[in-house]
Amino acid sequence: MHDKFGNLTGWDLEGFHSGGDTEAWRRLGSHVVTVHDDERGDLTGTRFAVWAPNARRVQVMGDFNWWQGDDMEFVPGTGVWATWKEGVGVGTQYKYKIQHGDGSWQEKVDPYARFADTPPGNASIVWESDYEWGASEQEWLDKRSQTNVYESQMSIYELHLGSWRKGLTYLELAEQLPAYVKWQGYTHVEFMPVMSHPFTGSWGYQVTGYFAPDARLGTPDDFRVLVEALHAEGIGVILDWVPGHFPKDDWALGRFDGTALYEHADPRQGEQPDWGTYVFNFGRNEVKCFLVSNALYWVQQFHADALRVDAVASMLYLDYSRAEGEWVPNKYGGRENLDAIDLLRYVNKHLYARTPGVVMIAEESTSFGGVTKPTNWGGLGFGFKWNMGWMNDSLRYLSLDPIYRQYHHNDMTFAMVYAYSENFILPISHDEVVHGKGSMLNKIPQDDWRKFATLRTFYSFMWSFPGKQLLFMGQEFAERAEWNEQEGLEWWVDSLPGHNGVRQLIRTMNELQAIHPALHQLDCEPEGFRWMNANDAAHNTYSYVRLDRDGEIIACLANFSSEPYPEYSVFLPKAGAWRQILSTDAVEFDGTGLYENVEPVIAVPSETDDPDAWASATVSVPPMGGVWLRYEG
Repeated sequence: MHDKFGNLTGWDLEGFHSGGDTEAWRRLGSHVVTVHDDERGDLTGTRFAVWAPNARRVQVMGDFNWWQGDDMEFVPGTGVWATWKEGVGVGTQYKYKIQHGDGSWQEKVDPYARFADTPPGNASIVWESDYEWGASEQEWLDKRSQTNVYESQMSIYELHLGSWRKGLTYLELAEQLPAYVKWQGYTHVEFMPVMSHPFTGSWGYQVTGYFAPDARLGTPDDFRVLVEALHAEGIGVILDWVPGHFPKDDWALGRFDGTALYEHADPRQGEQPDWGTYVFNFGRNEVKCFLVSNALYWVQQFHADALRVDAVASMLYLDYSRAEGEWVPNKYGGRENLDAIDLLRYVNKHLYARTPGVVMIAEESTSFGGVTKPTNWGGLGFGFKWNMGWMNDSLRYLSLDPIYRQYHHNDMTFAMVYAYSENFILPISHDEVVHGKGSMLNKIPQDDWRKFATLRTFYSFMWSFPGKQLLFMGQEFAERAEWNEQEGLEWWVDSLPGHNGVRQLIRTMNELQAIHPALHQLDCEPEGFRWMNANDAAHNTYSYVRLDRDGEIIACLANFSSEPYPEYSVFLPKAGAWRQILSTDAVEFDGTGLYENVEPVIAVPSETDDPDAWASATVSVPPMGGVWLRYEG
């Protein structure tokens, strides 16, 4: 007689029910395991285990039994049904057939499946990885664990794998993407969700297979090849993760055993009206285990370097997108979702403790306090937060005709009021170039010359402003069209005048940022930034300096008017020579090249006895142009 549960016991599931199992995928789901039979010796097959505490009966069905259900048995006292099937191995497709309390039956995919069929198919697939990471991968992980990410350069290239170069598989992407990203000088890629999802138009944000990489592009081990190829070129991998909500597809997580199992039972807390989805029941121990295990799974098993948590604001507030009377206050009468806050702290704290060098990033669109403060200081424990306020303000400013920008000058300076309240990433993401918002180039008014020149200036402002940078694919070569996941990028324009100039500028700024610590080392510290002139609204011009710990100083000027200023007066923090290291109007960026500071700018000492008095200088600033000057002494 062999073990009918495939070596799974009630003791194994105690942590799952108490909320302490952070690798629940090792116990639940499908696993190829060997069991011992008293008469036949060791036997190999697959253990199936699924949590469905309110089901009357559960069967497993698949291509191993001609899709006829075989009964599973209740593991006593656990709410989990399990069975072991001899001879079933990797590649087997399966589903669970669950009988509800009212007697009705429903087919469900495995919440813990590590591979799934290619849509429109949805069957779960038995999978065991035999991937062997190379020696260089361990070197990457060791280096990552020793890196101070806050004081390091972080220039992120966000992309949708299915449409970056449409039609490429994970293996083909592994051959092409790392070389391009490295050539552009980015330090990280950020993938929109790679988890299994049925509807392409959701871009992966409505997940049905939380543990399964999207099969449209290949197998889980193919995805590992892509991650390792990026690491081999020194490029970190950030994955978007969606713990806030999930879709209502009747074959997925929703009403899994006929009851609200993964979602909150009360629709005022368990449904997200904006997206027509269910909201996880964050206070339920088994759901907490599902989510924390999933986060750790991608970091641990696929070597992701960071998770960017989507739609955090929708998790934090009970009244998010709900009218009066459509939400339930917390036990103190407030609007904060205390269970979600506890979950986020739990996930962040656990991942930072388990995986040295990992980074947790919040897409949080409100002013919720302490998003990037440590959990033991009362914060949520994220490493970085997307600066949505900076993004909204700056894009509003950019869309104005230059003649009106002087009346909205504070749109570009306001971010400094709160710049050090959190550790920020400055995002120009996919959300800003879809659904009628226009591409970055087409947000800018007037003719092509002004569009391209203004965009180059904006990018120079963004790359020199405190915070890490994120840019969505296609915007690095000023794609004209909105992004469309069905079409892919317009790669044929990237070598044309204007477009190529923007791409060369991004590459150059990434190189300069890597070389000069003043442009990244103190992104999260107020000592790294000083205004030269924050109030020159009349000239639509901003000027400031960036500093590092060792005395490097870089002066940055951004002129958003169409007027050139060949003798623009500024005060610089030190007297002496300042050498131009960047002009967005340079010929190599398809600019005019007419307003270069060919010779060093000389800052003349103040005539006062004040040792802290700034020195005066005259700088040539092109129309709709950005200039960076480095202090040479």
